[in-house]
Amino acid sequence: MKNTYIYILFLGLLSLSSCSLDAELYTQQTDANFYKNTNDAFAALVGCYDGLQVIGGKGGFGFPVISEVMADDCFGGGGTNDGYGSQVMDEFDISRSPGDVDLFNDNWQLYYKALYRCNVFLTKMDQINWEGDDALRVAYESETRFIRAYLYFEMVRLWGNIPLLTEPSSDNIPQANPDDVYAVIAQDLIFAAENLPDETYDTVDSGRVTKWAAKSMLGRVYLYYTGYYGKTDLVGLVSKADALGHLEDVIANSGHDLVDDFSSLWPAASEVAGTYAGEDNKENVFSIKFTYTGDWNGNTDGNAWLVMFGLRGFSSYPYGQGWGVGTVSQGLWDAYSSNDTRRVASVIGIEEEGLGLNKDNQREYTGYYTKKYTPMSDENDNPVTDGLGVGSFQISQFQDYIVMRYSDVLLMAAELGSANAQDYFDQVRQRAYQDNFTSIPVNQANIMNERHLEFALEGIRYWDLLRQGVDAAAAEIAETTTISDGSTPITKTITAAKIQATKGLAQIPNTQITLSGGVLQQNAGW
Repeated sequence: MKNTYIYILFLGLLSLSSCSLDAELYTQQTDANFYKNTNDAFAALVGCYDGLQVIGGKGGFGFPVISEVMADDCFGGGGTNDGYGSQVMDEFDISRSPGDVDLFNDNWQLYYKALYRCNVFLTKMDQINWEGDDALRVAYESETRFIRAYLYFEMVRLWGNIPLLTEPSSDNIPQANPDDVYAVIAQDLIFAAENLPDETYDTVDSGRVTKWAAKSMLGRVYLYYTGYYGKTDLVGLVSKADALGHLEDVIANSGHDLVDDFSSLWPAASEVAGTYAGEDNKENVFSIKFTYTGDWNGNTDGNAWLVMFGLRGFSSYPYGQGWGVGTVSQGLWDAYSSNDTRRVASVIGIEEEGLGLNKDNQREYTGYYTKKYTPMSDENDNPVTDGLGVGSFQISQFQDYIVMRYSDVLLMAAELGSANAQDYFDQVRQRAYQDNFTSIPVNQANIMNERHLEFALEGIRYWDLLRQGVDAAAAEIAETTTISDGSTPITKTITAAKIQATKGLAQIPNTQITLSGGVLQQNAGW
């Protein structure tokens, strides 16, 4: 019998069954001696969450980093002596670093490892003794299918053309039609939306998938698929009215709401004032959980990609050091009006905040960095990770990644034509402008501009651009500007033709193409 190796790292911050989870490792379990009872089922479910966490917190070019570098708000950045992999992404141009043909090989492997866990668990549901608790089975299946849908949605947006597996397999299968991938995504999210309990978000254990998360993701998937592919519905399974209905249900019944102060959503932005709303605040519809208990032996618990966004080799309370990837453009800073509270909550301005960063080792320096996701330091400028786990700022970052905020639900519902569109739109803007708020008409152009300002540097902007059409996205991202490598001015050029040639898709790892014997085909433009 084929062995099924199940590596399950229980996360201290992922609160399941009303308690935190202990660290435990299950190995050498087989189909014959596992998947027998509800304890096994719970362990398998946590294994699926762990697979999501491992790829979600991947060091280097994690999905949020890729999403920001490929968009118009960030440049590749990094150190002046680093390779040019981030410039390959930023400029959609492999000639910038011809040897970087495997930029996303680790991502590819981790995605399929996480999918394997989900697919195994789903195929073993019938052999588990659920002790008559059908509701538990349906809940576990719903959560697992949501995770699978989430993984596939990241993959199909990133690569477009991927092998589709819905059960464990070692076959060398070709890339699927994206419509087939989206059909699985839609079916999985619909199942979760229909079968998870109608409980308000605050009655569900921290870190668990909820009905409201599934419904919100259906709205996001619908908008992206119909926009990028120019369709009117989501593979015949979700209409515009369906997508809006799911979002209206979240608004009416989930218990989610906006926090009063935008800056309180982000640890670094709220640290000095002591106003952080916490990881499980009412605006957080779904997030990927991280903690500091990882180690150098392959146990991955932390948010390692966050370090990429940090100030290059520099700490100044409350900001900690990182690798300086994804330097923020002057254009984003200028896009905010001076009375929009989101500007100083989203972006670190080196000169504006009087920080003494030495830019000599910073490639593509702009004077701006992301504040929403950045390493942090204490008042002595020491990493806040000191003394936690192995105490490394590189692997012990514990800030969660917020996948879906309630403000996104409001703006998606407005975009889809809700009868309450103006009110939803105004709620988001009123929070941003506070006493300086003035209502403006709700229309597509204003909604997309508001989404840019609201979700800047959260890994959302690029996909919002692409769903307006590849040509429109290319025109928005393309630019020629002057920035600096260290203190040396350089001309930075991103051409629309490169983005159009790739259709906005990323490079498929060459290692995977080679291993497949040519069954996998590289995306155009790479």
